Amino acid sequence: MEFKTIIEPFRIKSVEPIRMTTPEERAHYLHEAHHNPFLLPSDKVLIDLLTDSGTSAMSSRQWAAMMLGDESYAGAKSWERFFEEVNDLTGMPHILPTHQGRAAERILYSHLGGTGKYFFSNTHFDTTRANIEFSGSTAIDLPCPEAKDYDSDIPFKGNMDTQALREQIQKVKAKNVAAVILTVTNNSGGGQPVSMANAREVAAICKQHNVPFVLDCCRVAENAYFIRHREPEYEHLSYREIAQEMFSLADAAVMSIKKDGLVNMGGFLALRNHALAEACTNLLIITEGFATYGGLSGRDMEAIAVGLEEVFEADYLHYRIRSTAYLGERIRAMGIPVIFPIGGHAVYVDAARLYPHIPPHEFPGQALVCDLYLAGGVRSVEVGSVMFGKYDAKGQFVAAPQELVRLALPRRVYTQSHLDYVIEVFGAVIQTREQARGYRITHEPPFLRHFTAHFERL
Repeated sequence: MEFKTIIEPFRIKSVEPIRMTTPEERAHYLHEAHHNPFLLPSDKVLIDLLTDSGTSAMSSRQWAAMMLGDESYAGAKSWERFFEEVNDLTGMPHILPTHQGRAAERILYSHLGGTGKYFFSNTHFDTTRANIEFSGSTAIDLPCPEAKDYDSDIPFKGNMDTQALREQIQKVKAKNVAAVILTVTNNSGGGQPVSMANAREVAAICKQHNVPFVLDCCRVAENAYFIRHREPEYEHLSYREIAQEMFSLADAAVMSIKKDGLVNMGGFLALRNHALAEACTNLLIITEGFATYGGLSGRDMEAIAVGLEEVFEADYLHYRIRSTAYLGERIRAMGIPVIFPIGGHAVYVDAARLYPHIPPHEFPGQALVCDLYLAGGVRSVEVGSVMFGKYDAKGQFVAAPQELVRLALPRRVYTQSHLDYVIEVFGAVIQTREQARGYRITHEPPFLRHFTAHFERL
């Protein structure tokens, strides 16, 4: 007999207290943080859905493995364990450990890019775009047309538009294309998965034009879950085998292991090309550390090696995907507009549709993240015109293509009752949505402004 209730496939061995707050306290804390949830102290947050990056709860096996950490500067046993695991997963011979994914991005994209160079992606995320643009290159998003349809049940809305990719390569000329990046799952595109068929087609186009194909794979296990359950020809393969097949299509891979590595810090850059690996290793040593530890300690590498095994366990992935869907499906049922189907790591709310009276230049997504915190102490993140909006050469505001708020679920951290509380908070927000007001920016840095910008409520 199959039961409907999906339980957490783990027992809790250690707990961390959550401090309850009052609405008056939250209003004060948000004002002190300049209406930017990134600037809130974590102990002032009840349910933290800001990011799934580095916020996982580690297992007893991971904590035990950390005691085996070899902190030798060069050639540590922990490096060998880390290398064997990443090499087995990716099939790539050159593995460069970094302190997190954006360090791997900076190393690879600064080497490949430069003025006049182009990077194409299903959708660049914020740090990816920032590293590319900082190098002088141009980052262009090519999401599939279905990605714009938030309400349909199309299974792979994270795919790249391959026809547009062909046209863009022809337009800018292949020699000017630094790389094509396929992000799995597509974070900025609503956490939507990428099909193996789409990955194969992207790889074939890149091979035809001799363009590097890079897999941004920080949620590759979650993407493998969707492939197994939505592409019939893969239902007989394990999740790890599916991931390995996807890696086999790529020339390089960057990973923030802080997501599907189930750890609090770490990343890697994996490469097939020897000459490219040598060049990137030089940059690694200058900026991260020696080639056999990069930005990681031995105990980090031990925990990562275990995490990259555990993340492909069937019971874990089933619980992970279904718990995210549980939150998304229930707030959708109460009238909250979300990107559907629900993605693997997060629920994405369409703030523009929830707050239609707030125009993009007044940042409806920022209004929603502030309202969620004020209503119930829930911290989330805007993925809209604060994160991706800009001004053109004439000083005119150019809105982001979508005004979203992401509710990213940390792995193995919150239980169903925590998610039920978040659902209730949305119930409070939707009752007062007509009174919601927009924001203006009072201070911003030149790059990645959403992290440290200050806001004022209009």
